[in-house]
Amino acid sequence: MKKIKLKICGMKHNVAQVAALQPDYLGFIFFEKSPRNFDKEVLDIPNHIKRVGVFVDAPISFIIKQTIAFNLDVIQLHGDETVFLINEINKSLYNSRSKIQKPNGIDIWKVFSVGDDFDFGKLSEFENVVDKFLFDTKGNAKGGNGFAFDWSVLKNYPSNKPFILSGGISMENISEVKKLIEINLPIYGIDVNSKFEKSPGLKNISALKILIQQFA
Repeated sequence: MKKIKLKICGMKHNVAQVAALQPDYLGFIFFEKSPRNFDKEVLDIPNHIKRVGVFVDAPISFIIKQTIAFNLDVIQLHGDETVFLINEINKSLYNSRSKIQKPNGIDIWKVFSVGDDFDFGKLSEFENVVDKFLFDTKGNAKGGNGFAFDWSVLKNYPSNKPFILSGGISMENISEVKKLIEINLPIYGIDVNSKFEKSPGLKNISALKILIQQFA
């Protein structure tokens, strides 16, 4: 099985314990309406674990402020952000480069919510302005809905742009995740959240250890 990255999102309470598991990415949600809204100081986590800030239709000034304050590696846009807005974010990142100590720059990931089907045509305008796509389940909440979409729609993915699979990934469907990974698709990683929690933002360490063993 090809090697993929692991992102554990919705970090809030036991950040240090999760960081000790050495995931590739930790996700911090900066959205007040989320039960996993991160309103604390980021703990001292190893530099090789990349920090993802998740934003939902946030003002550019807030995105840049949090990127600097939390030393983010990735800006994940989970709302209805337009290409114009993303270009403005990129300009603001460039203008703030003296305050952002990231030699390889800041990645931008654009999230798309998938229901029973999906129009992949909407991806084309974002191809040249983001680094990766992330596909999540369409639901009432912006992330953390706890159920998977029909992953078979991804077989029609028309792009070479790497993407992250999210939405209801659990130990119950991990075999289906593995099957999807083996298809000739540019899957960069998986993103887990609510199915590996004891409560919102409190991650289940023993369950995460089992998950990590599946991809060792």
